[in-house]
Amino acid sequence: VGPGRGSAAGSIVAYCLYITSMDPIKYGLIFERFLNPERISMPDIDVDFCYERRQEVIDYVIEKYGEDRVAQIVTFGTMKAKAVIRDVGRALDISYAETDAVAKMIPFDLKMTLDKALATNPDLKKAYDSDERVRELIDMAKALEGMPRHASTHAAGVVISKKAINEYVPLYSSDKGISTQFTMTTIEELGLLKMDFLGLRNLTVIRDAIELIRQNHGRQVDFTHMSYDDPKVYELIASGNTMGVFQLESSGMRQFLRNLRPDCFEDVVAGISLYRPGPMGSIPLYIENKKNPDNITYIDDSLQPILSVTYGCMVYQEQVMQIVRDLAGYTYGRSDLVRRAMSKKKRDVMEEEREYFIYGKTAPDGTVEIAGCIRNGISESAANQIYDQMISFAEYAFNKSHAAAYAVLAYETAWLKTYYPVEFMAALMTSVMGDSASIAKYIRNCTEMGIEVLPPDVNEGSKKFSAKNGKIRFGLLGVKNVGEGVIDEIIRAREEKGVPSDIFRFIDQLNIHEIKKNAVESLIKSGAMDCLEGNRAQKLAVYESLLESAQNSVRKNIEGQMSLFQMGMGTAENASLGHSLPQATEFDNAMMMSMEKEMLGVYLTRHPLTDVAQIIEGLATVTAEDLAHAEENPEIHDGMEVVLAGIITHKKTMITKKGTMMAFVQLEDLYGEVEVIVFPNVYERSKEWIREDAVVVVKGTVNFKEEEAPKVLANQVFDLQDCKSGELPGEREQRPRTAAVYQGTAAPQGAAAVRRPVIRPADDRVIRLVIPRGVPNWKTALNQLGDLLRRCQGDVPVWILIEETGQKLKTSPEMWVKPDDFFCAQVKALLGEDCIR
Repeated sequence: VGPGRGSAAGSIVAYCLYITSMDPIKYGLIFERFLNPERISMPDIDVDFCYERRQEVIDYVIEKYGEDRVAQIVTFGTMKAKAVIRDVGRALDISYAETDAVAKMIPFDLKMTLDKALATNPDLKKAYDSDERVRELIDMAKALEGMPRHASTHAAGVVISKKAINEYVPLYSSDKGISTQFTMTTIEELGLLKMDFLGLRNLTVIRDAIELIRQNHGRQVDFTHMSYDDPKVYELIASGNTMGVFQLESSGMRQFLRNLRPDCFEDVVAGISLYRPGPMGSIPLYIENKKNPDNITYIDDSLQPILSVTYGCMVYQEQVMQIVRDLAGYTYGRSDLVRRAMSKKKRDVMEEEREYFIYGKTAPDGTVEIAGCIRNGISESAANQIYDQMISFAEYAFNKSHAAAYAVLAYETAWLKTYYPVEFMAALMTSVMGDSASIAKYIRNCTEMGIEVLPPDVNEGSKKFSAKNGKIRFGLLGVKNVGEGVIDEIIRAREEKGVPSDIFRFIDQLNIHEIKKNAVESLIKSGAMDCLEGNRAQKLAVYESLLESAQNSVRKNIEGQMSLFQMGMGTAENASLGHSLPQATEFDNAMMMSMEKEMLGVYLTRHPLTDVAQIIEGLATVTAEDLAHAEENPEIHDGMEVVLAGIITHKKTMITKKGTMMAFVQLEDLYGEVEVIVFPNVYERSKEWIREDAVVVVKGTVNFKEEEAPKVLANQVFDLQDCKSGELPGEREQRPRTAAVYQGTAAPQGAAAVRRPVIRPADDRVIRLVIPRGVPNWKTALNQLGDLLRRCQGDVPVWILIEETGQKLKTSPEMWVKPDDFFCAQVKALLGEDCIR
C-alpha cells in the first residue's frame, strides 16, 4: 500500500491510523487543506495499491458492504477540438484530406478549444472566413465540442452507498462490470462516498525488489523506519540517473535534476511540483536562488519563514494558505476557500478577498473577523504586491501534501536503485514485461551502470527477471509464445528430475501435454536453450521431430502399448542419450540478433546500431524517447522539422486511391521506437532503402494527434552510409552506393571509424553466389542463404552455384536482392570472402 496521496497526506489523524505514512507536522503539511469546518464538499482519501492486487481491494469492499452497494464510476470521453473536427468532417462527407488539413491547423495543446484555435492561428481564421465549407465544418464542430463521445470506467473511482446503489443513481453495465451512469462530480454532489483505489506499478516494483533483496542478501528492507536524508540517494538523484525512479524518470525531468542538484527531501517535493506545464516558468528562478541564497529578496520580511523552504518562490497551495493566515489573520478554514477561489479564477471572490486581505474585516458587532495586513504592520503597497503574486501563481500552485507523498515513493525507489541496483532494475523490468520499448530503455540503463542483462535460460531462469551474482537474468515470461503453464512445467521438471544437458533430455523430462511447438521454437530462437548442447540451428532442426516422437510415445502408452524407447533401453530418458544432433552451421550474428528481437521484443546480446551509434548521434536532432515524452518538452511541437536515424523493424505498405504506394514504418533507434509515415512521393524516391533491417536516416516533420503517440511524416529517407557525420546528402537521385561498409566494433570516441572496401559483383544486373565445398553442410547453408535473400529484397536476380553438387540455381523474383554493403557483408559472413563471383 502506498504512503498516501492528495490532501489526506496532510491529515495527522490519517497518519496516526497508518492510512498515510509521512509525518505531516515535520514537513509543514496543513490539515485544513484536507478537512475544515468551512469546507462544503466532502473530503476523500485516495490510496495507491500494488497494481497486481488492486482488484483484491475492490473484491474486499464488495464482500464487506454488499455487491448491490458498491459500484465503479462512469467517465465520458469528450469531443475535443481536433477530434470533433474529424468526426464532423466524416459526417458531412468532407474528404479526409480537407478535414485533415483543418484539423492540423489547430495547435496541439491539452486545453485547446476551437475558439482559442481561431484566435491563435491566422491561417485557420483565414480559412474560416474565406471558405464556406470550412466555416460550416467549424461552426457545427463548435456546437458539439466538449460533448460526450463514449463511456468508459473511471480508472480508480469506487462508490459505496448505505442502501442498494440503484436507489440513488442509475447504473451502467459494461464488460468491465457495473458502473454508475453519473460521473464523479455528480456523485460527490449527491453526497455519496467516493473512494479512489489506484493501482500503482511502482509499488509492485518496490515489493518485488525488496523480495529479491531478501533472497539474495538476507536483509528485510523496511522503509517505515527510515528517514529521507541519505546523501548517497540525493547524489544519485542529482546525477540524473533516475530511470525507473517514481516521478523522476522522463528525459526533461532528468535534465532538470542535473541542474537543480537536489540535496534534501524538500528539493524533491519542490521538483515534482515545479516540473509541470504551468509552474515550469519558475524553475530558473528556483535553481538560481538555491545556488545563490544570499540573492533571495522578499516583498516583506514576514514572507521569509513561509517561502524560505522553496528559496523565495511560491510553489505550493499550502503556502498561499499560510500567507493569508500569518500576514492577514485568516483562519485556516477561510484560507482554504481563498486558495480554491484563486485556483478556479473566481474574479469577484478574489477582489472581495483582496479588501479583506489588505484592510481586514469587522463583524457587525464590532469584533474583528480578519485582521488584515495593514493591522499587522505590512504596508498597503506590499500587501497589494503580495496578493497580485498569489493570484498569478495560485492557478498553477501544487498541493504540497500530494507532492510530498509522491516524493516519498521517489525517495524509496531512488534508495533501492542506489544500494541494490541489480535487484531494483530486475524488479523494474518485470513490471513492464511485454512493453519492449520500456525494457529496451531499462536494459540500456543497466549497461550504463555496468550491470549485465543475461538472455533467458531454461536451466536457471524464472518467470520474472531475476538477480544473481550482480547480473540480471531475462524473465522467461518475456519470451514470445511462452506462457505461465509452459514455464511452470519447465521449472517443475528441472527441480524434480535435474537440470537437462541437451534438448533430448529437456523434452523427455517435460509433460508433453503442457508444451506446444511454437513455445519450444521461441525458446530456441530467443537463446533460452543456449545452455543445452549444440547451437540454435541444430536445435531448430530437431525440435519438431522430438516433440512429435514424444507425443506419439504418450499416445501409444495410453493405448496400452510399449513405447519404442522402452524396448531394450528401459526408459525414454536413457534412450535419449543415444541421440545426436545433426551437423548444422550456426546462424550469423545478424540472424541471431533478428531472432532475439522477434522473440524478446528487444536486441539483448547486441544491438545492430552499436557500431554506428556515434554516426547516428551526430545526425539525429531528436530520439524516439524525446518524441515519446514530447508533451513534457515545450521545444518539440507539431509540424517541427526533425532528423531521426535508426533501423527499420517493421514495414507495412498500402496502395492509395490513386494507385500509388506508401508505407508505415516502425523506426527503432537506441532509445525506443517511433512510427514514420512515408507518403507516395517520398516512397517512390526512397523505396530501395525502405525495407526491414535497413539502417536509415529520416528527415521529416512531427505530427501530433490527440490520444496518439507522436509520429514523423517523412520528407526524405537516406541510407545511413550515404550520410557523413552531421551532414545529410543534398537533393539528388538516390542510387545503389559504392561506399565502404563499417566493419567490426564501434570506433573509440573521437577516433576515425575503421573501414574496408566491399567487393562488388562484376555485373550489377546479376549477383552470382557460390556455396563453396568448405561449408560443413551445404543444405543448411542454402536454407540460411534463402532467409538472407528474403531479408534483403530488391530488383537484382541471384544465381547460386553449389560446388559440392555442381548444381546451379536461379532465384525467383521474391528472392532477388539489393546489392548493397549490408547484403555483401552478410553473405560473406555466411559463405566466406570469395562467395561473390
